[in-house]
Amino acid sequence: MTVNDDSFTNWKNREEIAESMIPIIGKLHREQDVTVLLHSRSLVNKSVVSILKTHRFARQIAGAELSVTETLPFLKTLAELDLGPSQIDIGMLAATYREDDRGLSIAEFTAEAVAGATGANKIERREGRDVVLYGFGRIGRLVARLLIEKSGSGNGLRLRAIVVRGGGDQDIVKRASLLRRDSIHGQFQGTITVDEANSTIIANGNEIKVIYANDPSEVDYTAYGIKDAILIDNTGKWRDREGLSQHLRPGIDKVVLTAPGKGDVPNIVHGVNHDTIKPDEQILSCASCTTNALVPPLKAMDDEFGVQRGHVETVHSFTNDQNLLDNYHKSERRGRSAPLNMVITETGAASAVSKALPELKAKITGSSIRVPVPDVSIAILNLQLARETTRQEVLDYLREVSLTSPLKRQIDFISAPDAVSSDFIGSRHASIVDAGATKVEGDNAILYLWYDNEFGYSCQVIRVVQHVSGVEYPTYPAPAV
Repeated sequence: MTVNDDSFTNWKNREEIAESMIPIIGKLHREQDVTVLLHSRSLVNKSVVSILKTHRFARQIAGAELSVTETLPFLKTLAELDLGPSQIDIGMLAATYREDDRGLSIAEFTAEAVAGATGANKIERREGRDVVLYGFGRIGRLVARLLIEKSGSGNGLRLRAIVVRGGGDQDIVKRASLLRRDSIHGQFQGTITVDEANSTIIANGNEIKVIYANDPSEVDYTAYGIKDAILIDNTGKWRDREGLSQHLRPGIDKVVLTAPGKGDVPNIVHGVNHDTIKPDEQILSCASCTTNALVPPLKAMDDEFGVQRGHVETVHSFTNDQNLLDNYHKSERRGRSAPLNMVITETGAASAVSKALPELKAKITGSSIRVPVPDVSIAILNLQLARETTRQEVLDYLREVSLTSPLKRQIDFISAPDAVSSDFIGSRHASIVDAGATKVEGDNAILYLWYDNEFGYSCQVIRVVQHVSGVEYPTYPAPAV
């Protein structure tokens, strides 16, 4: 047998093992509200190849690919336990077991590591929480995809309705079609049908009422059987407490804005300050995509090195706020053709940092250039640190943060030498550190942070909504603090 034959046989064996993992992962998710992760990446509803590729990602941790033969025993053990709702990282289980020298069996070690999710300690499965989307644009449709994807057992978040202005003939058909196909993010993973007579979109079995209204005051959500719902306003039309309070109609309990909030509206970046949300707070903001990209790495750098001051330059993909061709626009420069020009514009992300990270005393300034790509942006963060360091120390630290810290869902790390913006379409992280572009000299560090300003940001929104709804379940093994 040739070497190539050996490689191919090995691949087929791993495929077979990955296939055996899929029904276990699915059953845990549907029946027990357990999300199986591999180094913070969900394995739920993933294909055989996706599972194998996610295992290959573990090269960043130990320099060698994590084998499915190594993780399968942990997964089989989980299937035998009386687990409550939780997120369990089998990659971290395998890594910590490898370092454990007590001679425990995999079953014994796993039971101990996830003890907080079993027996008397486990969280009881909660009734699903209703969610309403107000607006159905770029962010609204991606948030809808994520809500449908995560509906799982039906005990988490349930997308019950979307509210839009009437758009004429076949409005609901056209909106369903935009949900089904996306020029950037590809096809919807599942089935979508339309019930025009009942103004309903049915996506993977989720019945989503399409409500037509020109103003929040026109809607009584209880008339649609909606109660205690979280409303996600992704129109950006209202950004202060007075305007957003209009959404607090019958059936709506909380309002989450997908844009920077003004005045006293809390600006939340999940992973950094989501634990400051007061239980009785009814209105909050998820800040901007750029703020979400900046704040987690800023916090990480300040925690380890101290940040004296900084400047961020964002190179941002164009958005619907700009014009396709030159035309009037209320803002300077944004009236010029978005797909034909680089457009200098302002960004509020730098000033928003202080709202999400008030303990950061450093002054952060910022500016932005819109460029002719439809998605994925990059923030160039230039920092003066409180102490001198080296490029290798910074990279080693950020790599570890991305893998094992409480910020691992927000910060990703890539060392590919030829990475470009399109590689990060669909990233679920708030920002991705580009190791190859990082520059450090003495007390000066320049970080290049990629971010999918549509999908990565939508994932952050979902995390905030999960937190305030009480369905953000604990992760095991617990990340290092």
